[in-house]
Amino acid sequence: MRIICEDCNGAGAWRGGTCAACNGMGHTSPRFGPVQHPWVLDIPMMQQSVLFAAVRAPDGLRKDHPVKVLLRWYRRCILLSAFDKRVLRNPFIDGGGSFTGPFLAGHARAIFGLNENLDGWPINYWFDKMREHYLRHVDELPHHFQLHFMHAAQIVGVHHPDEETRAWWRTFYLMIVNDAHLQPESDEAMNLRLSDNDAEWRAREEVTAA
Repeated sequence: MRIICEDCNGAGAWRGGTCAACNGMGHTSPRFGPVQHPWVLDIPMMQQSVLFAAVRAPDGLRKDHPVKVLLRWYRRCILLSAFDKRVLRNPFIDGGGSFTGPFLAGHARAIFGLNENLDGWPINYWFDKMREHYLRHVDELPHHFQLHFMHAAQIVGVHHPDEETRAWWRTFYLMIVNDAHLQPESDEAMNLRLSDNDAEWRAREEVTAA
């Protein structure tokens, strides 16, 4: 079974299983897996592990909690849709089931109390507002999860091949950092810290693992 890039319909220059014409967003695959986007397989294993650690929301949250809305978009950015066998390139495309489902007008109306025409703003405006809405509810989350999600947003904001997606997550990472009154880590420092090098990792821990 082949998973074909939507843009080139299989006509791109295939390079190591990745379509060069679509900048790593489409690929061929065996029938089962890998579920990761091709770009995820091209970053250090430590960074891949950080991405996996943030995939699941904490227990005990309501179904419409802001983190669950953002996590469905996050999963779209790193995982293929199992039902659709393809990349879902933005938060609004149909598909994905409940695990990687879309952000719809009904979600925006329910979350922000909007009228039928979304108070005159396009849906992407309200989805961008979800980042701020998340931060207004961040005290409801375990701090450990918040750190996982912050670092995952940082990685997507550095490495995702789509410029618009990368910028969206970069902005979210900077918002989280600023909300915590911290300074952002440089891309170079992050890539060194998570470079699959034990010495570099331990050099950046205060209380090192055994």
